[in-house]
Amino acid sequence: MSFLRFVLAILFLVSIFGVSNAHYKLSTTFYDCTCPNVTDIVRGVMEQIQRRDVRAGAKIIRLHFHDCFVNGCDGSILLDNATGIISEKDAPPNVGAGGFDIVDEIKTALENVCPGVVSCADILALASEIGVVLAGGPSWQVPLGRRDSLTANNSGTTDIPSPFESLAVMIPQFTRKGMDLTDLVALSGAHTFGRARCRTFNQRLFNFSGSGRPDPTIDPTYLKTLQRICPQAGNGGTFANLDKSTPDEFDNYYFTNLKNHQGLLQTDQELFSTSGSDTIAIVDNYAKNQHKFFDDFVCSMIKLGNISPLTGTKGEIRTDCKRVN
Repeated sequence: MSFLRFVLAILFLVSIFGVSNAHYKLSTTFYDCTCPNVTDIVRGVMEQIQRRDVRAGAKIIRLHFHDCFVNGCDGSILLDNATGIISEKDAPPNVGAGGFDIVDEIKTALENVCPGVVSCADILALASEIGVVLAGGPSWQVPLGRRDSLTANNSGTTDIPSPFESLAVMIPQFTRKGMDLTDLVALSGAHTFGRARCRTFNQRLFNFSGSGRPDPTIDPTYLKTLQRICPQAGNGGTFANLDKSTPDEFDNYYFTNLKNHQGLLQTDQELFSTSGSDTIAIVDNYAKNQHKFFDDFVCSMIKLGNISPLTGTKGEIRTDCKRVN
């Protein structure tokens, strides 16, 4: 073979594999031919659910985040226990999580129109964006084309930040997923809506870090409010608002709360109260500039949704999000 023919052969192979790889990348137009009304269908279901459950958006975005932090955005969090599958639902970070019924309702609507086409992993990504918009937050074009996993990874849920972490622990949890400090603070801003159970923060109210005293970073008036909601021997399943100011709206008041030492979870308040941390300036900026928060949040959500998705021929498109086909 002449050198010229060899070069042309290499270029031909590169062009083939280049097209193939491009085909397997996430795309905002992925379903344009196979399920062109996917966004309208998901939005319609989310709007109906939002009218009866104001927490719908917060539930879905939490599932999406927890899904992506374990083996990537592959819908593994949605699988029930089955032969050879130990569900992630039973792992400590996901116990009591809501939103699974919402995913099932969306999936049913999509299967009625586009059977076997839209993945459960993509439902989480798309419904998260719609939930944010319905609560007054920013809109963005969601890259799609994820496929669903064939198994779950219960032990891998240790990668999900717990509400009791220090900033020093959280930062490497994010960097291992390819995310930086801006992503950490921006995505924490999703706590601008939704609720948390008393058991996720009551260690701050009475005996913080074994001190026998409350967390000193909590505003005293806010502390008394939380102690009334979550008494020391009370029900750990009771809910409190993640954002005391506008609990059902997607805005930047979450960051104002942090500056006022009124963050609910330890992981929230750590962003502002960790002395010398670069996160303090980011919180300050978002508290005074909602537009900047929204812009960064959108970028971080797209980045989150790109964590190790299954594409191409990997995985499958589940017909029921709770079980493999």
